[in-house]
Amino acid sequence: MTNTRISTGGVYMQSLSTMLAKQASLAHTQQQLASGQRLITAKDDPVAAGTAVSLDRASAELERFGENANLLGNRLNLQESVLAQAGDRLARVRELTIQANNASLSSDDKKAITAELKVIREELIGLANSQDGNGRYLFGGTADDHAPFVVSAGNVGYTGDQTQRKVEIAPDHFVSDTIPGSELFMRVRSGDGRVDGRAATGNTGSGVLMEFGMDPNSGWNGQSYSVVFTAPDAYELRNAAGAVVGTGTYASGEGISVGGLNLRIDGAPAAGDSFSVGPAGTQDVFGMLGDLVSALELPDDTPQQRAAQQNALQASLRNAATAQDHFIDGRATGGAQLAAMDSAAELREAQSVTLETTLSSIRDLDYAEAITRFTLENTALQAAQQAFMRTQSSSLFDLL
Repeated sequence: MTNTRISTGGVYMQSLSTMLAKQASLAHTQQQLASGQRLITAKDDPVAAGTAVSLDRASAELERFGENANLLGNRLNLQESVLAQAGDRLARVRELTIQANNASLSSDDKKAITAELKVIREELIGLANSQDGNGRYLFGGTADDHAPFVVSAGNVGYTGDQTQRKVEIAPDHFVSDTIPGSELFMRVRSGDGRVDGRAATGNTGSGVLMEFGMDPNSGWNGQSYSVVFTAPDAYELRNAAGAVVGTGTYASGEGISVGGLNLRIDGAPAAGDSFSVGPAGTQDVFGMLGDLVSALELPDDTPQQRAAQQNALQASLRNAATAQDHFIDGRATGGAQLAAMDSAAELREAQSVTLETTLSSIRDLDYAEAITRFTLENTALQAAQQAFMRTQSSSLFDLL
């Protein structure tokens, strides 16, 4: 039979090791209670710690999406404000054009209207070059580090690009940035937006094209047509190739129909005068105002000159109304993006709450359990200390 001897040093080391382990456990619990966190280090629960890191990354990504949304929301709200102001300027242009079309207006009155129109044009250029407060231009597309609209020899040119950014403001949820200025200011439909009509510049009579549009009772194939007067009271209807497709007798103010389109001419056209009607083209809003200013500067001493000016003013009035509608459409598009941002904000909020709840269940401390554990560990440490004290005071001499 083998006798096992336990040295005094071994007893001391075992007791010391026990006390140190219980002190470490108690200190860990104290740290948990002080921080309110269950996971002090990753070794406390490696699986939960890894999950928490992944959730932290997801939460940080949501914060980044929120920052993107704030920047984009600022730009879209500024776009809304700019387009509203531009629409107000065009409403004023229409008022001035109607005033200018008054035959009793004096030359000084027309000069005053012309001066105001020039100011409105400069204001529109300034609005088109609006910035977002961070030094980036609203309407330059992705080339937003410089002013997108420049004036050269009196003409306005666009130096941005046609790219519209897509910004991620929630997981897999993208919203478009502001509309490029090429679409807002440089590609505005003429006429009524679908159909446009004009008097030929070489007309010698006093005929004025007052109205035109699509005939709701017959289909229009998208072709262009012209009304060519062969006499003051007779005309031919011609297609884009110049072929005669009809004839008619003219009376001032009566409607003329051709190929699914209607138009109305007032006044007394001369033989050889012509008026065209067809698909609407595009123009820039600055050029439209330039044309209006040029029309007001035309001489109006003879009936023919007054008719030429009235035709130009009528065209400008229609174009201004279409441009105003164009800006309203731009505001509607921006409003849809802002509505999408509200939906994305709700999505981010819901996901953030879910992440916080999950992280809380992983990291946050159960205080009732921790306090109970702290009490048990403290009691165990005190018991170990008392046992060590008894061991330390024990001696074989006590048995002699």
